[in-house]
Amino acid sequence: MELQSVRCVRGERLLFSKLNFQCPAGTLVRIAGPNGTGKTSLLRLLVGLMQPQEGLILWKNEPIKKLKEEFWKDLVYIGHLNGVKDELTARENLLINCEIGEHPVTKEQADHALAMVGLEGFEDHYTRHLSQGQRRRVALARLYLSRHAGFWVLDEPFTALDVKAVANLANLIAEHVNEGGIVALTTHQEVPIAANNIQRIELTGGRWLNGRMVKKHDLAEEVA
Repeated sequence: MELQSVRCVRGERLLFSKLNFQCPAGTLVRIAGPNGTGKTSLLRLLVGLMQPQEGLILWKNEPIKKLKEEFWKDLVYIGHLNGVKDELTARENLLINCEIGEHPVTKEQADHALAMVGLEGFEDHYTRHLSQGQRRRVALARLYLSRHAGFWVLDEPFTALDVKAVANLANLIAEHVNEGGIVALTTHQEVPIAANNIQRIELTGGRWLNGRMVKKHDLAEEVA
């Protein structure tokens, strides 16, 4: 993933400009900054839901707007909207989502994913009867079934998770990164993630600070 001189404006407000960033395979990218500085907008740019006013966003050295389906097959995006269907059960949401993505899974695999986010016993519950936090967990369970996708983009993934589910998800993200995946995320929680390569983008409103590559034992210092 590479960004070349990316400029983002919402309304009449400049969020960031001249954002140049290279992210090799096997990297966790933490996107930080105060509210309103463009964190979610940057995530939407990364997945092609928004277009930059200037600059290019590349995946495997090609602009993502040209790759389209080829890029989408490499992508898992979990934004503020959970993307779950009210008329389906928690299990059915996962099974159908994976089938649409051309990576079908078994009932047992779907149930395991739900258990990992703390939804064991809710497999047959229709999502319209679940709380917002539980619906969020159904969405996050997709990650346990998406190891084939090279690029995960996650907006506040640890929200609404209990301590065990947070630890499980942090371990999953670390494993995905250390096996060559790229994960870009925003979070207000400084959850330790044992990824070997970590980069940080700090948005400050109208400008940006690109963090250095850090080792996992440097994370606390980098975050501070």
